[in-house]
Amino acid sequence: MENHQLKIYNSLSGEKEIFKPILEGNVGMYVCGPTVYSNVHMGNVRTFMSFDFIYRALTHLGYKVRYVRNITDAGHLTDDGDVNNDRFVKQSRLEKLEPMEIVQKYTVNFHDVLKLFNNLPPNIEPTATGHIIEQLELAKILIDKGLAYESNGSVYFDVLEYNRRGLNYGELSKRNIEELFANTRDLDGQGEKKNPQDFALWKKASPEHIMKWPSPWGEGFPGWHLECTAMSTKYLGDKFDIHGGGMDLKFPHHECEIAQGKGCNGTSPVNYWMHANMLTMNGQKMSKSTGNTILPMELITGENTFFEKGFHPSVIRFFFLQAHYRSVVDLSNEALLASEKGFNRMMEALKILNDYEGEGENSSFTLAEWKDKCYAALMDDFNSPILIAHLFDVVKLIFSIKDGKSHLSTSDTDELKHLMHAFVYDVLGLQQIEENANEKLDSTIQVLIELRNQARKAKNFELSDQIRDKLLEAGIQLKDSREGTTYTY
Repeated sequence: MENHQLKIYNSLSGEKEIFKPILEGNVGMYVCGPTVYSNVHMGNVRTFMSFDFIYRALTHLGYKVRYVRNITDAGHLTDDGDVNNDRFVKQSRLEKLEPMEIVQKYTVNFHDVLKLFNNLPPNIEPTATGHIIEQLELAKILIDKGLAYESNGSVYFDVLEYNRRGLNYGELSKRNIEELFANTRDLDGQGEKKNPQDFALWKKASPEHIMKWPSPWGEGFPGWHLECTAMSTKYLGDKFDIHGGGMDLKFPHHECEIAQGKGCNGTSPVNYWMHANMLTMNGQKMSKSTGNTILPMELITGENTFFEKGFHPSVIRFFFLQAHYRSVVDLSNEALLASEKGFNRMMEALKILNDYEGEGENSSFTLAEWKDKCYAALMDDFNSPILIAHLFDVVKLIFSIKDGKSHLSTSDTDELKHLMHAFVYDVLGLQQIEENANEKLDSTIQVLIELRNQARKAKNFELSDQIRDKLLEAGIQLKDSREGTTYTY
C-alpha cells in the first residue's frame, strides 16, 4: 500500500491524476443524489453503488471522508420547461397526493432500496427545500457580480457574460460555446432569457403552482443546478476534493455547477470530477418508453419478463463491481447467472478459509506480493474488476488448500483472513447470504412489506399482489389487519 499513490480519473482534465486532498488525510466528497418523484431505477442504483464503493475504499485507505449526497425535492422541470409540469406536482396529481407526500414516499423507497444493496448512508444528506435561503443568497451574489439577471420574476445565469470574462463555460463537457448557442432552442425561458443557453437560477411560479417560496423577485422555486452548488459549498467549502454523479449529469448540470461556483467564489469549486458510466440491458439503452427497463425489486424478486429468476442484492452488487465504475455495464440474464456462480464460489472459499488454521512456518503463496497487487488495483482509480480478479487468486488457492495441494503458514493465514474480510466485506460491501439468515430474511421481508404498502397506497394493486404471491411461493404468508401486516414462514 505504501508503494502506491492513489490516482483518480478526473473528468475535467480527461486524465488519471495523483490524488492530493486539500486537507491532508481528509476528503470532502459530494455526490448528486436522486430526484425523488418516482421509484429509484437500476441505473441510479449502479451510480450510487459505485460511489458507495469509492467511499468505502477511501475510508479503508485511511482517509477521513465527509460524504455529502443531496435529495432533490423541488425545482425539477420536465424537458419542455413548462413550470406547470414540475415533476413533483405532475406526480402528485397522478397519485392524488400532496407534492411533499410524493417526496416522502420516494425518499423512503430510495433509502429502502439502497439498504438492500448494503450501501452505507452518507454523512450528510441535505434537501433542496431545506436550503432555499442559501440558494437565494447565491442568486443575489451572481446578480451583484453581473453574471445573472432578473427577468419577469425569474433569475437566469448569463452564460455569454461568463465567457466574455474568460471563465470558459463548457470546460467539463468539452463543448464549444458557439456551437451551444447555435444548437439551443429557448425551451425554458419563454422569451425571457438574453441567450438561449442561459440557465435558470430561480423560476417564477404561476398562481396554481404548489411548491413555491417567497424571494426578492416574487414567489417561485429554485433552479435545479443551483441547489447542488448551495449544498456542496455549505458543507464542504467553496473548494472541495471530489464531486461525483452519473455520466448523464456532466452536461448541463455539472457544467452549470462549475460556472456558479466560479461566478460566486472566484474559484473552480472541485478538484476531481468523477462520473459513473451508464447501465444498459440486453445490449440496449434502458428506457421507459421502449419498455426496456427494470426496477430493483423486480430484479430481486424475479417478477419480470427479462430474467429467468430473481437475484440476491449481494449478487447484483457483485455483478456491478465486476466492471469498472467508468465502464458501461450491460445487464443480462447470462451475465447475472455467471456472477451468481462466481459470488457463491467466493463466499464458499471464505467459509473454508475461516475454518483453516494454517500449517507450519512456510507458505506456498507469496502473501506480500498478492497484497501489493490488491492495493495497486484499489489505488488505480478504484479498479474493482482487477481487485476482484486478485481476490479470485486467493479463492483458487483456498480450494487448492482444501484439496491438500497447497498450504499457508499460521501467520500468513491470519493476515489473509483479515485482508479478505476487509476487501470483500468492508471495501466491496458484499455480504454472506447465509450469515444471520433469519435476521436478514426478516429485514428483507419488512422492506418488501413497506414497498407493498406503498404500491397499495398508489393503487398499484398488480405490484402489491405480485409481492404477496411471490412471498407466498417462498413459503412466507402475509396477513393484513387494522394493526398492519404480519407474516409467518
